[in-house]
Amino acid sequence: MKDAIPAMLTEKRRVPMPVGLFTGRRTWLRRLVAWGTAAVNRSIDLLPIGRWLHRRIQKALVFTPLELPLLARSRGLHGLRIAFLSDLHAGSFMNEVDLRRIFQRVAAQNPDLVLFGGDLINTRERELLLFETALPLLKPPLGMYAVPGNHDLFWGKGLGLWSAFLRDHGVEVLENRGVRLSFQGTPFWLCGVDDLTEGEPDLRLALDGRRPDEPAILLSHHPDYFFEAAASDVDLTLAGHTHGGQIRIRGKAPLHHSKFGFEQGWFREGDARLYVSRGVGVTFLPIRIDAPPEIPIVTMVARTVNEAKHVRSGQNAEHRALADAIAGDGDAD
Repeated sequence: MKDAIPAMLTEKRRVPMPVGLFTGRRTWLRRLVAWGTAAVNRSIDLLPIGRWLHRRIQKALVFTPLELPLLARSRGLHGLRIAFLSDLHAGSFMNEVDLRRIFQRVAAQNPDLVLFGGDLINTRERELLLFETALPLLKPPLGMYAVPGNHDLFWGKGLGLWSAFLRDHGVEVLENRGVRLSFQGTPFWLCGVDDLTEGEPDLRLALDGRRPDEPAILLSHHPDYFFEAAASDVDLTLAGHTHGGQIRIRGKAPLHHSKFGFEQGWFREGDARLYVSRGVGVTFLPIRIDAPPEIPIVTMVARTVNEAKHVRSGQNAEHRALADAIAGDGDAD
């Protein structure tokens, strides 16, 4: 249903491609850097100190309770619980035992829906096999869904094997497409897009089939895709990729993956919301500083009119400025 997307999406709101040594389209230099970091990953993973550092990180894993205030059209989704797992990076400092332990904790949260935000593997396609005994531990009533991340695409030979493995283990892949789900009789549109830097994301295809005014949740590995989603009446976008910086010094990360500063936590433009997870795993080095791993548990909450006004008035000034900046960039394109 093309009418669900405003014309401004194609005219003004195309997300710019990130560029840099560690992000952007595949080049010979990026491949060289990737092979080098992969070699470091695999070497450290063999050392006792690598496993010790990773155990310290996993002990810091938190389940972040979040509430999403619902618009009037979405009030029937009150109580819906979503577990969002991103950037697991299985294979480097994350083995099958780790995954089972993590998924057992996720199951204990009793989510209605489990969503995977990409980068399930790290540097080898066969790392998918590490999920074989962990995925059956999850049995959410509304199912499990996933989108690919840059690692899944960069290190795999296409998405054929990746998608087939997930389907065989109960996870539906939303690569530029969506599905209609229902919670307590209220339908909503769940969709996902391909990775921004390694794939071919297409929000039109992802939203095709959505009914007018139907609540929509978008899965995108890269958070910058919120630039388009916010202009398309998408209620909630869930993203990862950044690891929250992974290493932060005095509150700032040396490496940046988002043109708009979507590094971690909540962001907002109008009624559209984005949550950027710090993710579960690590890449390159088994180190996190001031960016502990997390699994967000999002609960939909219907608020009264007065409560909604209070939430809006308390919006972070930084996020307001960011929303203004996004709007400005969109008008300028």
